[in-house]
Amino acid sequence: MYTFDAQKTKDACVRWIRDFFEKNGPGCNAVIGISGGKDSSIVAALCVEALGRDRVIGVLMPNGEQADIDMAKLLVAHLGIRHYIVNIKDAVEGVTRNIPFALSKQSRENLPPRIRMATLYAVSQSHNGRVANTCNLSEDWVGYSTRYGDSVGDFSPCSNLTVQEIKAVGRLLGLPAALVDKVPIDGLCGKTDEDNLGFTYAELDRYIREGEIDDPEKKANIDRRHRNNLFKLQLMPAFDPEIQVRG
Repeated sequence: MYTFDAQKTKDACVRWIRDFFEKNGPGCNAVIGISGGKDSSIVAALCVEALGRDRVIGVLMPNGEQADIDMAKLLVAHLGIRHYIVNIKDAVEGVTRNIPFALSKQSRENLPPRIRMATLYAVSQSHNGRVANTCNLSEDWVGYSTRYGDSVGDFSPCSNLTVQEIKAVGRLLGLPAALVDKVPIDGLCGKTDEDNLGFTYAELDRYIREGEIDDPEKKANIDRRHRNNLFKLQLMPAFDPEIQVRG
């Protein structure tokens, strides 16, 4: 029977973040895109515990009006971290307006997260920062991230933890329940994750950790999504000319 030790995992993750910064940027700041959802909230709280609130910077990036931006503001106020609000609407519209053809539905949906990541790196490079990736294992497993958008970063505290596991860690960190248990919305088309996926995160997490799922159609759906999106989790293929490097 699989069991998860949230306290042990939380403490180990905090040590891992400290170790990362000691090796990859002593004195640097953690820069985190704050959406108001559980993932960015929990990653921000982990970084605060690891580095102290003075070394954590939150970046709120609405695309015009964001219905749940109050949740993002709740998070930065709760943690007491420095934060910036950068509205990306003009950038998104500027790119869209200047591309000389009609963008596909997927292109329109994935452009904002890619602009958000460019924004995060602009903030990070101006503040001696390292960008946090906020993905989790469950979403990555079924490709629920945007390549070169929210799928990248300089360090990733939660990419090997499932949704149920990071929520347990979030509760230990003392985050408001409204943030930890907020219904996840994809941020692209406005639907909940589970509506889009066709299964619940609880079902997915059980399948990932225990290999068990009751509905064969949902198993096939998960397996197909995982197979089709494995490329997002792998390094970019590079041609090897088999020429010796002596440097």
